[in-house]
Amino acid sequence: MKNRISALPAQPLHWSRLRIAVTGLNNRPDNPGPGHAVARCLHESEGFCGSLIGLSYDTLDGGLYDTDIFAATYLLPYPSAGEEALFSRLQEVHRRTPFDVLIPNLDAEMRAFSRLQPRLAALGIQVLIPTTAMLESRDKDKLPDLCRHLPVATPPIRHLTHAGFFHEGEAQGWSYPMVIKGRFYDAQVVRNATEATTAFHRLAAAWGLPVIVQQYVSGEEFNVAAVGDGKGGVLGMVMMRKRALTDKGKAWAGTSILHPELAQQTRELVAALGWAGPLEIEMMCDAQGRFHLLEINPRFPAWIFLSHGAQCNLPVLLLQHLCGATGKPSDAAGAAVGKPGITFIRYAQERFVSIDSLEHMALFGERGDAVDALPPAVNARQA
Repeated sequence: MKNRISALPAQPLHWSRLRIAVTGLNNRPDNPGPGHAVARCLHESEGFCGSLIGLSYDTLDGGLYDTDIFAATYLLPYPSAGEEALFSRLQEVHRRTPFDVLIPNLDAEMRAFSRLQPRLAALGIQVLIPTTAMLESRDKDKLPDLCRHLPVATPPIRHLTHAGFFHEGEAQGWSYPMVIKGRFYDAQVVRNATEATTAFHRLAAAWGLPVIVQQYVSGEEFNVAAVGDGKGGVLGMVMMRKRALTDKGKAWAGTSILHPELAQQTRELVAALGWAGPLEIEMMCDAQGRFHLLEINPRFPAWIFLSHGAQCNLPVLLLQHLCGATGKPSDAAGAAVGKPGITFIRYAQERFVSIDSLEHMALFGERGDAVDALPPAVNARQA
């Protein structure tokens, strides 16, 4: 089997033999976490013979029960429990199932993992992750400041602590439609003050204050997944045009592309931030062909498995960088770039889990042996 747990290495390992822990294994069809897709990128990569350890937050996160990909899986305390609880749990997991690299995949956990990076390094765990200053520089309400001195356009944005703005904003030069966004996740296009007020209260209840309002830009949606080297350089990128969306605006289908301007704007943003680790850049291309930056997410996107299909496997590039190796550049700027013309279509698939396994996860925070008793056909790899 690929996923075999071994003792701690005496010498640094080749990237293909690393033990990697990934977070974010929730598989909600309309808004999946990236963790399972990151793990698939590594599991499916040629020559990978390391181990994958899954970390997630909810007993019903589907990736926790994928015995084909993950050698072991564990529950983590929710971010609201605090950094000490998180670090204590990671220490316990690392003691029981040692791992060399951690790849966080959820926005809400990034600041905690960034601050814990020195303590994780002391345990021998590598994390390529932005600093808290980098994270703050790409916050939704900081995008105009970030882009002011760059050849990158971004729509006006404000953070709100009350809903009165939606009745006063037009007098301040704002117009409907607008986009209302939660601090970490979720967004809704609203077309009047009533819709905006309802969305404000829903997002504030889910993610807290402030709630973000951004001027709506009409056009075609493009995303870029990339990995920054922490020194202003881009290790690799995959550009994608969205072809089908969920009700939450997430990509249900998309096609890899090559677009020189989009690639250059990605380099400009990564260089300005000095970004370390994965990121996703969300852009809107208007009717005049001008790109507008909507968001920068500080992790791999849920559609990251497209990078494997486009022959620019970004999670593998991350591991190669941590091991001091580099992939073969495919553009003049020295970055690996995904092959265009590859389309992904997401689909949902049921996974059968015994009640004993669910109970074991709920009681002990880890996958038990009960799942292994299921018939082999039930344990088929989940997309």
